[in-house]
Amino acid sequence: MTRTIKIGIIGSGGIAQAHARSYLQMPDVEIAAVADVVPGRAEQFIEKLGLTRAKAFDSHLELLELDLDGVSVCTPNVAHHRTSVDALNAGKHVLVEKPLAVTLEQGVEMVQAGKKAEKILTVGFQPRYDPNMQAVKDIVQSGQLGNVYYVQTGGGRRRGMPGGTFINKELAGAGAMADIGCYSLDLALNALGYPKPLSVSAYTSNHFGTNPTYHREAEKFEVEDFGVALVRLEGGKVLNFKISWAMHMDSLGPTLFLGTDAGLKLTPAGSGPWSGVWDGGIGSITLFHDIQGHHTESPIAVQKHDRNIFYEKVRAFVDAIQEGGPAPIPGEEILINQAIIDGILRSSAQGREVDIVIPEV
Repeated sequence: MTRTIKIGIIGSGGIAQAHARSYLQMPDVEIAAVADVVPGRAEQFIEKLGLTRAKAFDSHLELLELDLDGVSVCTPNVAHHRTSVDALNAGKHVLVEKPLAVTLEQGVEMVQAGKKAEKILTVGFQPRYDPNMQAVKDIVQSGQLGNVYYVQTGGGRRRGMPGGTFINKELAGAGAMADIGCYSLDLALNALGYPKPLSVSAYTSNHFGTNPTYHREAEKFEVEDFGVALVRLEGGKVLNFKISWAMHMDSLGPTLFLGTDAGLKLTPAGSGPWSGVWDGGIGSITLFHDIQGHHTESPIAVQKHDRNIFYEKVRAFVDAIQEGGPAPIPGEEILINQAIIDGILRSSAQGREVDIVIPEV
């Protein structure tokens, strides 16, 4: 008989509700506690979702004193680090929402804490569970493209700027780069097998976020709403990465994998002001190659699905706890993602190419 997994949720905003609703669909999971630093918020969350057996706390440290198997960290970005480290040190498995942390140093400490505690630290990148994402990785890893030497990825919302904690530098760490850029980076890097980055030359701006014509909180806007970077990767590969929360354009183009034997072109799904980025899924996949000296395009059947990939992300965490398996999306991998974002922000601030060094963990 499968044992019941006891889960705590730290944070009680919209993303915490998504986690809770996923857990509530699992008969082998009990949401045992909710914590939020704002007094009364945890109680309101419990009442709203009907979590009659859950305890409410104003401190995550009190929640961590309970006999829990794991926690979902659903706080603003700035609190991902402290709450995750505390949870791992308390012997709990951790599913932390993206981005991993605000700084590279914080991410390193989180991964180290997970290793020391021998507990799971997995990161909430639900696009990994889109079967088309897996199809792309399978194609790249199969060798059909030959040596992949260049990847172009990223996406742009036409008018998709959030507010609140997302635009505060201290709380969020970064803007569009961390919010939606981390998904695009994961798509490319996961397909390549997560090669280490070596250096980056980048430019970022926030022309739209700081303009009251385009953003209702312009006077509070402190992060980037656009960025572009050239990232050198080990193995003689290069990544052209671009991301935007707002722009006078319909798209920043498709994702491309250029290989010595073939190329792969991905277009994002959806349309409209909030679409066109990789958290929206893949719309089409096309293989460009030669057949008897003729350049040929071969559309790959996009795998339509009605799967709830957010649920699958949360379920994978529960399965890993039950089976004693590895982290579904290991913090060590996403540390590379974090290091690139860190390098982009440093390069932009300094106006030059900078090295990317990831400490040993």
